[in-house]
Amino acid sequence: MASAAVFSSLRRRRTPSLEALLAPVDISDVNLLVTLAGLSSQLISTFQLNIRAVSFQLKNSRNLVRKIEVFAVLLECLVDVSSGMSPRLSSTAALCFKELYLVLYRSKILLDYCLQSSKMWLLLQNHSISGHFQDLNQEISTLLDVFPLDELNLPDDVVEQLELLKKQKSNLFIDRTDEQYRMKLYSFLNQFECGYIPDQLELHTLFVENLGIRDTRSCRMEIDFLEEQIANYDGDMEPTVSVLYGFVALTRYCRFLLFGFEEDELETRVRKHKKLKRGLLAREIAETFITVPKDFCCPISLDLMRDPVIISTGQTYDRSSIARWMEEGHCTCPKTGQMLVHTNLVPNRALRSLIMHWCSANGYPYDPPEHSDSLLDCITGSSPTKATVEANRATVGILIHQLASGTEYAKTIAAREIRLLAKNGKENRAYIAEAGGIPYLKKLLLSPNAVAQENSVTAMLNLSIYDKNKSRIMDEEGCLESIVGVLRVGYTTEARENAAATLFSLSAVHDYKKRIAVEDGAVEALAGMLREGTPRGKKDAVTALFNLSTHTDNCVRMIESGAVTALVGALGCEGVAEEAAGALALIVRQPTGAAAVGNEEMAVAGLIGMMRCGTPRGKENAVAALLELCRSGGAAIVEQVLKAPALAGLLQSLLFTGTKRARRKAASLARVFHRCEQASIHYGGLGVGYAFAAGNSTTSRDMSFTSDYSMPVPVSVPVL
Repeated sequence: MASAAVFSSLRRRRTPSLEALLAPVDISDVNLLVTLAGLSSQLISTFQLNIRAVSFQLKNSRNLVRKIEVFAVLLECLVDVSSGMSPRLSSTAALCFKELYLVLYRSKILLDYCLQSSKMWLLLQNHSISGHFQDLNQEISTLLDVFPLDELNLPDDVVEQLELLKKQKSNLFIDRTDEQYRMKLYSFLNQFECGYIPDQLELHTLFVENLGIRDTRSCRMEIDFLEEQIANYDGDMEPTVSVLYGFVALTRYCRFLLFGFEEDELETRVRKHKKLKRGLLAREIAETFITVPKDFCCPISLDLMRDPVIISTGQTYDRSSIARWMEEGHCTCPKTGQMLVHTNLVPNRALRSLIMHWCSANGYPYDPPEHSDSLLDCITGSSPTKATVEANRATVGILIHQLASGTEYAKTIAAREIRLLAKNGKENRAYIAEAGGIPYLKKLLLSPNAVAQENSVTAMLNLSIYDKNKSRIMDEEGCLESIVGVLRVGYTTEARENAAATLFSLSAVHDYKKRIAVEDGAVEALAGMLREGTPRGKKDAVTALFNLSTHTDNCVRMIESGAVTALVGALGCEGVAEEAAGALALIVRQPTGAAAVGNEEMAVAGLIGMMRCGTPRGKENAVAALLELCRSGGAAIVEQVLKAPALAGLLQSLLFTGTKRARRKAASLARVFHRCEQASIHYGGLGVGYAFAAGNSTTSRDMSFTSDYSMPVPVSVPVL
């Protein structure tokens, strides 16, 4: 008999029960027959009740159910007899009935699958599903060949039905009409591949009249189901992920082309429950930032690996992290401590493929390194096809038109779809901007509709990740002002947080840092979010402030706006302390900034605390900030730093355990510490301040150091 493994390639929404895989044990003959009778009756009644919902595979389903009906008659006779006589089955008969139990359960799985799957998916899997029906028919034929009918004392009419059933051939049947629809779907995809837009009337005929996809809601269900298959794809079936993305793009295009922007049940439900769910993006944010599998994170940076590589010890790290480790002079494995036999980095392509599929399924941002895109595409088959690109481009045209002249509700839906399209792929981000989407999204930033505002600012964030779009956004008159307006007084927390993330993304361009900082209220709002925002809001704010701090002209604005105070306060906050210390290290490089930080009561204590308990990168930033503070802050601040409790011990610890840069900074600060102690002794214990006032040239030289400050690696911009 064929095993239940024939169903392993079926993408079910639920894990199959053990009944589909294991025959019952320790069950009496009577109970076995009663169980089989109940199961067969349930299958028949369920099919008859839902027969109108069976879109495709109808003939195969009916044929299978007819065979089950014959077994139901057989079981009904035996249950009637057994209820009065309680006969015992022979070992052969018992074995056959247990095999029938497995056949019925696998039939249930297949019939349920045809009822629950989307219409397009059933068509795309037409050959495969037909093959599963054939496998079941063959199992039934084999079972009938060995069934001991003569032992069961059955009525003649029942035996006659079983004999007729035994004579039926179990040939593969593929419905011609279904196959024509499947080929038509592929022809539409091929037209997009060739640069043509399919005829609207033909699309309407197939989707509405043939497939029964008659409204926005049914289109959304089709898209959701196809995306579920992409998420569960394991590489053992057709079509490939790239082709599936093409059908998702085709269906999305048909949704807006054929049904416009009518409100569907799903969208109504989202709007009604918005307050309970804390915005449209709350679930997406949680899924994106909380559930990254541990095995996908680099052991060094703890971030998602973009380019996993294997070193000589067999451990996997992100290429950039392990390369930096080696450049710092380490010759051991960070995780195991073993000596490296060689420094070759071997790409871990299998893991990278898994990471890409996981990111695609969960909407997590993933931009693979440019040097290996083509290789990865060959491995995973997940690069966007031209059909996908062209279908999405056509959809964007419809969406932009609605942003320009549609109703307020249509504009809200269009902004949401643009946000989703801009979530993945630089191609989408490029032609959304090229089609003129940014000016219309800017107008929605000022919308009194909270949902529209949230969708538009998030779409702007996703578009800004593409470098060429940064200039388009900044050059659009009033766009920066509107983004800052959302940051300051946006209707939802998510909108304000995404506005902060947008500023961080835009500030990656050096020339834009000053423009953002001088925009009225921008830095003040970021500082306020860092003080009082949610954990995610604080992260968005501190990364934006860090970027702005890298421009020397922004120092005064950071002080005047209260950002310095907020950064000092963030030194004790988990998740943002590292970036806060990095920003302060930049600010104190100027005397004005050093004076402002020195006047903050908890600044030195906060940095010392990070040296004691922070992450390796946090300790590195903290000691760099203290050294810069000593260099630029004058004698009083130097004395304040050097009198901090436990500084000497922390410096000694960093000299042995810190990163290469942390060790270098710790050594420079230790020399300052030592020279000042010597100066204090030389001047009779009058203190560090007196020694500086005396103009000790040796100490002054030791206070200077080479400009070897390297900024912390900024956090990647999330796509939402």
